[in-house]
Amino acid sequence: EVQLQASGGGLVQPGGSLRLSCSVSGFTFATHTVSWVRQAPGKEFEWVSRIYGIGGRNSRIADSVKGRFTISADNVKNTLYLQMNALKHDDTAVYFCVKGLSFESWGQGTLVTVSS
Repeated sequence: EVQLQASGGGLVQPGGSLRLSCSVSGFTFATHTVSWVRQAPGKEFEWVSRIYGIGGRNSRIADSVKGRFTISADNVKNTLYLQMNALKHDDTAVYFCVKGLSFESWGQGTLVTVSS
């Protein structure tokens, strides 16, 4: 059974940092793309970043977070990470980890609130 569980969200001040984690089971990064997708209050879902390729060796990141967010994966722990630095109010959202290029499997999201 495919499962994804995001964690690490919370309240942070503008300019601060958080690291999100996504623990996965039922598949590996070796053969599947996994993305971070977020949904801000009252807005559409926004793709943030993805990891793909054998062992998750390749990655892409959205222009809106480029230079501030970094995606990585630990193949031993089957865990995906999103390091978020220089956070802005606009980064406030529920963050989801999602399996597949077609976003076919979603984990429970974790809320990130950027506020002073």
